[in-house]
Amino acid sequence: QVHLVESGGDLVQPGGSLRLSCAASGSIFSINVMGWYRQAPGKERELVATSTSGGSLDYGESVKGRFTISRDNAKKMVYLQMNSLKPEDTGVYRCNLRDYYSSGYRDYWGQGTQVTVSS
Repeated sequence: QVHLVESGGDLVQPGGSLRLSCAASGSIFSINVMGWYRQAPGKERELVATSTSGGSLDYGESVKGRFTISRDNAKKMVYLQMNSLKPEDTGVYRCNLRDYYSSGYRDYWGQGTQVTVSS
């Protein structure tokens, strides 16, 4: 069983920065995707950023150029550096691991960390 624990959420002023961390524990397959999704009140969950075990990165349109995802496979960690934060970045940020195995894949989710951007 894989467990994901996020940290780093906080209240920050517009224009500020935050760094989120996600620690994974348990057995992870070598082919996987780790990423961040967010959900604001009354809105659907949306992709923030993903990082594949092969090194590919993907970002949601609204965060391109401001957010950077990175991962440390040895430590089973994924990070999200968020710069130039805007009020619309407010939401619960959840870490996701999609583990691929021979016959399919399985998704794991963390509990989430709250990011609030407000003056």
